Amino acid sequence: MADKKQQVIDIVKEMTVLELSELVKEMEEIFGVSAAAPVAVVAGPAQEAAEEKTEFDVILTSMGAKKIQTIKIVRTITKLGLKEAKELVDNCPKPVVEAVSKEEAEKVKAQIEEAGATAEIK
Repeated sequence: MADKKQQVIDIVKEMTVLELSELVKEMEEIFGVSAAAPVAVVAGPAQEAAEEKTEFDVILTSMGAKKIQTIKIVRTITKLGLKEAKELVDNCPKPVVEAVSKEEAEKVKAQIEEAGATAEIK
């Protein structure tokens, strides 16, 4: 086996760069492989920042069966006027609060769900 490897190495040493390139392409086609080096993906600062998220948004996903109660709670949370709160509820999914702490987001979500609507934290 070592003899065959040495023979191949000796043959390759005598080839030109163009001949080697053609040989590699032909071997890729015959064996269904690629001579390209694999690329490793490294977790960068962006992924670490996503894991350590400190600001959250609460999104109203559905007004539920109690539209009036949902509008009231949205007005209380956001300090919006009646018209603006109604538009927000009518056009959900919409953010109710943005860039708040995890605790505040959970509190707001609980208030929205108490009113019969559904919300999610992102």
